[in-house]
Amino acid sequence: MSSEVSARRDAKKLVRSPSGLRMVPEHRAFGSPFGLEEPQWVPDKECRRCMQCDAKFDFLTRKHHCRRCGKCFCDRCCSQKVPLRRMCFVDPVRQCAECALVSHKEAEFYDKQLKVLLSGATFLVTFGNSEKPETMTCRLSNNQRYLFLDGDSHYEIEIVHISTVQILTEGFPPGGGNARATGMFLQYTVPGTEGVTQLKLTAVEDVTVGRRQAVAWLVAMHKAAKLLYESRDQ
Repeated sequence: MSSEVSARRDAKKLVRSPSGLRMVPEHRAFGSPFGLEEPQWVPDKECRRCMQCDAKFDFLTRKHHCRRCGKCFCDRCCSQKVPLRRMCFVDPVRQCAECALVSHKEAEFYDKQLKVLLSGATFLVTFGNSEKPETMTCRLSNNQRYLFLDGDSHYEIEIVHISTVQILTEGFPPGGGNARATGMFLQYTVPGTEGVTQLKLTAVEDVTVGRRQAVAWLVAMHKAAKLLYESRDQ
């Protein structure tokens, strides 16, 4: 991939919307698959009462729109200002209590797991039914649209075309707890071809920092997949 193409993919611009300032991709086609579109606000003329507590709006009880769902609330029911990364807002924006709770949970992904995915990790990668795995570094592209796999060869998998993400585990720690992540099974489609392609990532069996990084990457990728599927449903 040329540096010019990479720069086009990652280019961003600052725009102002009714909800606030947003740093969005310069080219819409390169937007993050985890992103959400801004909602249509419920028109003011249809907002006579708070859609949460039913308080009547007047000179003292002002109406506010939640930036995530677009519904209309009084100040008490829509007072929290929370980061909303999935809509690319630069600053925290006003949200209702229900949406704020969701956005708080998503913030952990953007603050922690996303950094792990962008940094990448090393795995043994098996394509399809091949019996010969290849050592490759796997990482998420800066614009979050592609999974890059680099070794003796280079592959790019578009995130939106991944249909199945399954964590592979083994064993259970003494006294209970979660099984240990050892790899990941992915299924995805390739535009212009029929059928589904499968891919297996296996963490290298050692006790170095590399393995810990690989396990963290697997967990982060699993959480990214959940966000991706939620985006498709919204």
